[in-house]
Amino acid sequence: MVVVQMMMRMTTSNLTANFVDVHQRIADACARSGRNPEGVTLIAVSKTVDCDVVEAAAHLPDGLACHIFGENRVQELQRKLEGCPDQIFHFIGTLQRNKVRHVVGNVALIHSVDSQRLLDAIDKQAQSISVVQDVLLQVNVSGEESKQGLEPDKAGPLLDYSRTLEGVQVVGLMTMAPFGEPEESRPFFRELRALSESFDLPELSMGMSNDYEVAIEEGATLIRVGSALFENA
Repeated sequence: MVVVQMMMRMTTSNLTANFVDVHQRIADACARSGRNPEGVTLIAVSKTVDCDVVEAAAHLPDGLACHIFGENRVQELQRKLEGCPDQIFHFIGTLQRNKVRHVVGNVALIHSVDSQRLLDAIDKQAQSISVVQDVLLQVNVSGEESKQGLEPDKAGPLLDYSRTLEGVQVVGLMTMAPFGEPEESRPFFRELRALSESFDLPELSMGMSNDYEVAIEEGATLIRVGSALFENA
């Protein structure tokens, strides 16, 4: 029992330090770009941690508590939904059409829609349970073959098509920049912002642990941060 309590204190201490650091970096990036930090939503990517760590993050002190978490695998999402029923989850990974029924209606936002067939599957499931599912269109602005996502010129037609559906609502765009030096991500984030502005969409999901500060400077409203928050937790 004593060992468990010590481990819990260590987890909370490490989490607190990590969250303080990330929140300060968010504030600094907003200051540099003349933005209000309230316009940036932190999604804690919890795919590598258990429910006890998620709950610890949700109960941090001094305004640090996080209640929005990101999962990229359906099976792990289901486990987290059961173990952390009071938290909000986003699905941020590649979503197969045969697993849509496990996600739609259970998450606040799906970040990774990149085809009409997936959009149709989400719409069908959403209508079957009488919900409207918010989604983002994933755009591959870098052109990397290893990255999922629409080509930028395909985003407009898919957005137009989405507006004919009753069970789905596209609220923004998402991208993943090539992994490298943070500054190298800037042109890709800038391109996605310009595309989003041309569509008049409110949400931009871009930036992860290595480049979220640059993403904020380029207009991200949603940042997906995992290792920077949960390292040593």
